[in-house]
Amino acid sequence: MYRREETEYWRAKMKAARSIAKGWVKPADLPNNAEIRDEIQLMARMIEGQSRNDNLYQMRIDALRMMRWLDRFHPRLIGSVLTGHIRSGSDIDLHLFSDSVPAVLSDLDHHGMPYELVVKQVNKDGANRTFKHLIVNDTFRFELTIYPLAARNEIQKSSITGRAIERASIAELEQFLALEYPDADLEQAIQASSEKPDRFQVFYSLLLPLENVRQDLRWHPEGDVLYHTLQVYDLVCDAVPYDEEMLLAALLHDVGKGIDATNHVMAGLEAVAGFVTERTAWLIEYHMLAHQLSDRTIGARARRRLEQNEWYEDLVLLGECDRAGRVPGAVTTELEDAIEYIRDLDRM
Repeated sequence: MYRREETEYWRAKMKAARSIAKGWVKPADLPNNAEIRDEIQLMARMIEGQSRNDNLYQMRIDALRMMRWLDRFHPRLIGSVLTGHIRSGSDIDLHLFSDSVPAVLSDLDHHGMPYELVVKQVNKDGANRTFKHLIVNDTFRFELTIYPLAARNEIQKSSITGRAIERASIAELEQFLALEYPDADLEQAIQASSEKPDRFQVFYSLLLPLENVRQDLRWHPEGDVLYHTLQVYDLVCDAVPYDEEMLLAALLHDVGKGIDATNHVMAGLEAVAGFVTERTAWLIEYHMLAHQLSDRTIGARARRRLEQNEWYEDLVLLGECDRAGRVPGAVTTELEDAIEYIRDLDRM
C-alpha cells in the first residue's frame, strides 16, 4: 500500500496473507485498517524524513487555497492531509456539496485548473450509489467528491476507524493551522501558493506550440518538433522508465525551437529555469554536443570535459534517442499522457 500497488485495505490484506501464509487465513487473524495505516505512517516517517513534514504543511496550505476558491460549495477537507497520515503520492481530498456539477466546473475553469470528471458506481450499505469525482492536477493532486447539497450535514463513517470521518470547514481548517503552525504567516503562504505555477502546466504550454514548428526535412523527415520530441521521449522511456530527470530532458530538449530557432538551446534553458533539476538542465544544454560525440567532430578537449562529467552516459543515451526519434509515421505517446506519466513519477 505504501508503494500504491494496492489502494484498498481488504485487497492488500488478502494479497499479503496469501504471500505469507500460502493458504486460507481467518479474517480475525488479519490486522485492522487502523493498524495498517499506522505502519504505513511509520514507513513514511522513516523513508521520507523531513520532506514529509514539509509536504504536509504545503498540502494543507494548498487545500485551504482551493477551499477558499470553492467556498460556495461548502468544502470540507477530509483524509490524510487533515489527519497528518500522508505519504509520498497522497492526494488532497475535499468534499463539495452542490446540485450543479457544471457550476463546480465553471469555478475550476475560472481559476485555470485542469480537471478530469470521473463517475463511479459503488455498492454501499446494500444500495447502488453514484459518486462524482473531480481529479485536479495542481502542485499536488486533488480529488474532489461532489455530493448533493442536502447531504451537507450527513455523517459519514471512515472505512479505517469505523467512526465518523474527521473533516474541517474553511473556518475550522484556518483555526487548526493557526494552532498547528503558530509561527507561520498563513496568508503569505497562501498568496505564494496562488502565485506559484504548476511546472507541468508550464511544460505543456511550452511544448504544445511545437506541433506548428516545422524542421528541415533533410535532418528531420518526421516533420514537426513536437512529433520528434514525443518519439525521443518514448525511446528514453523504454530505456529508463523511472528516471524522471532523463524523461524531462527528452521532453524538453528542443522546447526552445518554439521561442528562438536561432539559439534554441539557450532559449529553452531560460524557459525552464527554476522548473527542472541541474541534471536535466545540463542534459538539455549539451544535447547538441552529443551528436558531435557520435560523428566524432567534437574536439578532444571538449570530449574529455564531457567524459569527466557524472552524467556523460546519460548524455550519450539522450543523443542516441534524439537521432533515432526521426521516423515518419511512428506511433507516439500523446503529449498529455507523457506529462501525466512524469507527474506521477514526481508524486512518487
